[in-house]
Amino acid sequence: MNSQYIDIIVYAGVAIFLVFRLRAVLGRRTGTERPPIVTPVRGPTTPVAVPRAGGKVVDLVANRPLTPLQDGIARIQAADPGFRVEPFIEGARYAFEMIIKSFAAGDTATLRPLVSDDVYDSFTEVIRQRLAAKETVDTKVVRMQDPELIEASLDGRTAKLVVKFVTMQISATRNSSGQIVDGDLERQAEHNDLWTFARNVRSSDPNWVLISTAHPE
Repeated sequence: MNSQYIDIIVYAGVAIFLVFRLRAVLGRRTGTERPPIVTPVRGPTTPVAVPRAGGKVVDLVANRPLTPLQDGIARIQAADPGFRVEPFIEGARYAFEMIIKSFAAGDTATLRPLVSDDVYDSFTEVIRQRLAAKETVDTKVVRMQDPELIEASLDGRTAKLVVKFVTMQISATRNSSGQIVDGDLERQAEHNDLWTFARNVRSSDPNWVLISTAHPE
């Protein structure tokens, strides 16, 4: 047999072997295969969607009911399109520190525009009692966690937001002689406070005022 024919037979055998190997590894298409499943990579804000009968897509995020907090924020933003959570939280942080400092110092002039009438009356009554007893208070916010907005609501024209503050503070009360009669300026204490701020959404005044204080149960 001519060597040329032998080479052709060898090459043909190798080709047939490779075809069978590829089919064994990759499989064969019969026309009934399911399409490959592709899992997209989603970022934290990408909606989650699934197909349903009829070829339509259901957006699970869009159809998910709002939480009470989200619903309250949405209502406030509908009444006051300029409202944004982040700037409010920053303002609340600043107001918290200023109110704490002013209350301890007995600075009623600074307190007046920051709090409601009821809160102002309560604070000034304590300040008057301290003055009568000739006592002074030293208070300092040493550290504050990021304030957390936990409630939001709209009652007529009044928007209300409840913010949780977790702080480490040092505080001490001194008598007329300067001696510490309560507290300890060397020891930090954790404070958990719930402050409610309110604002008339129809008002041209953009400032929120403190209307109540409480402690988590």
